[in-house]
Amino acid sequence: MISYEGKNKRTLNVLKTIYFDYPEWTDCGVGLMPATWMKYRDELEAIVLAHPRIFPGYKKGSKDYDHVDHPLYKPGQHIDCWGTVWNNIEKGLDSIAIDYPLNDWADFDTYVPPDPMTDDWFSPREDWDTLKGKMEQARREGKIVGGSGLPHGFMFMRLYYLRGFENLMLDFATDDARLPKLIQMVETYNSAVIRKTLTLKPDMLGYGDDLGMQLSLPMSPEMWRKYIKPSYMRMFEPCRDADVPVALHTDGHILEIIPDLIEAGVKLLNPQIRANGLEGLIAMAKGKVALNQDLDRQLFPFASEAQIEDHFHTVYEGLHLPEGGLMLSAECEPDVSLEKIDKICSVLEQICNLPDPEV
Repeated sequence: MISYEGKNKRTLNVLKTIYFDYPEWTDCGVGLMPATWMKYRDELEAIVLAHPRIFPGYKKGSKDYDHVDHPLYKPGQHIDCWGTVWNNIEKGLDSIAIDYPLNDWADFDTYVPPDPMTDDWFSPREDWDTLKGKMEQARREGKIVGGSGLPHGFMFMRLYYLRGFENLMLDFATDDARLPKLIQMVETYNSAVIRKTLTLKPDMLGYGDDLGMQLSLPMSPEMWRKYIKPSYMRMFEPCRDADVPVALHTDGHILEIIPDLIEAGVKLLNPQIRANGLEGLIAMAKGKVALNQDLDRQLFPFASEAQIEDHFHTVYEGLHLPEGGLMLSAECEPDVSLEKIDKICSVLEQICNLPDPEV
């Protein structure tokens, strides 16, 4: 369990949420994509400044609207450390993988995976001592000392970033004899990073791996448990042993495997509401694992402001418990109007009972 000692009030509220220990308010966040900032610019900043409870600490003029850090949000083609080729056609929005180093199994015997100690997704890995210094600074500031070291799509998605999605699905369906070696190769890289990160004494580790599709898992739950769950169990075993909670973002329909993710060590789950349904999440997750609940970003561009308000209240009332276990998250793409972004912020402020920004 993460110690409460030395944590600031906002951090303490998050921890009490995760541990079902009666937080003072419901934590929430509004994510603004780089492309959203590029489109709305000063008008969006005015909304951010008008909602300091949602965006505490934001200072006017601190945002470079056109700056993009991550290669996947920059136009053009990019090759990651595994050899996957990515293509971006719109600055500020994400790329897609278009070419795969192991599209042909014939290349597997000579394939050399990246070095987990030195190779990050698109660049050399940050020096471990530098990372340790940043984590120690976060500790001094009373924040959750988080760690990861692995990119979004670190396990299941990496398999199809290497083979291509259709190829991988056929590998599962035919029980290809080479598949366990591929899985082991990716798991070995991930496990090395996880174990090294744990030596830096993080409070929590956070990862992202989209395990579902719009309406279902991409394979049966039984097949997921055969091929993917064992890696999750082994990768997170040192986290469970050290009592370091895991936060997992995962898009798509995952209802059937939520108990498996909890068993693996996930303490904070970030699922999508539309893909899983409110009733399904109530049945499978409420009170069993803390949720950073992703609100319906597919609804935002098309709904009226009244429909957005109703949606937020419905989700909150369905998943909220006085003892905690719920955060709310709303991501706004550039197809969400300024008026609706402002409404999203206002409704969250009202529902979540947020503290003064100075807290």
